[in-house]
Amino acid sequence: MRGSRSRRVAVVVIALVVAATCVNLGLWQLRRLDERRTLNARILDRRSAASISIEGVSGNAGAEPYRPAAARGTYDVENEVLVYGRSLDGEAGHLVVTPLVLSGGGAILVVRGWVPFVMQAAPVRRAAPPANEVGVMGSLVPDEGDGSVSPDTDGVVRVLDVRGIASSLPYDVFPLPLQLAEQTPPQPGSLPTPVPLPELSEGPHLSYAIQWFIFACVALVGAVILLRRDRRAATGAP
Repeated sequence: MRGSRSRRVAVVVIALVVAATCVNLGLWQLRRLDERRTLNARILDRRSAASISIEGVSGNAGAEPYRPAAARGTYDVENEVLVYGRSLDGEAGHLVVTPLVLSGGGAILVVRGWVPFVMQAAPVRRAAPPANEVGVMGSLVPDEGDGSVSPDTDGVVRVLDVRGIASSLPYDVFPLPLQLAEQTPPQPGSLPTPVPLPELSEGPHLSYAIQWFIFACVALVGAVILLRRDRRAATGAP
């Protein structure tokens, strides 16, 4: 009888621990969902803001990731880089990032688009931009690095690290890259292929939270079933 009681206590304790753990994990996923929704709302608010004009490296109030922006200048093709391993529509390739030297001094890194994986070195001659002054319109995007990633001998970098790329350039660089949406005059050829801004999603957090809550219920229901079976066995009930 004492062994049966100890077994029932163990079943209850284990079920409660498992259920509490699953509930906490579900609540954590809901907090992550709330954080993602807050971030998405902030990004949408920035995307809908008025475009700012980037005329120089400093003194650009309101410059923040996902804010529409425009700049005028001349591309420094010889210092172009490729951001390695970025896919587009399921096809492997790279991002073409070219400094745009600004009339107000310094430059801004322009994410001009995507090229296929077979193009392994910069500058990409088949994706050469107009040689004269251009007007670029698009959105500022986050700096992906911490200043530790610089271009290799082929002009390739693993991440869009503004400070790392700027370390090899002879001028100051704007702290955020500009992802091109429109250009005047337009690109003369079909490359690079324009890259859209990433779609906003809530991720899998809600489905994960539901799964953890289901696991908690399964643990409790399973414990009840085991306790009933154990009681029936102890009393000899059918």
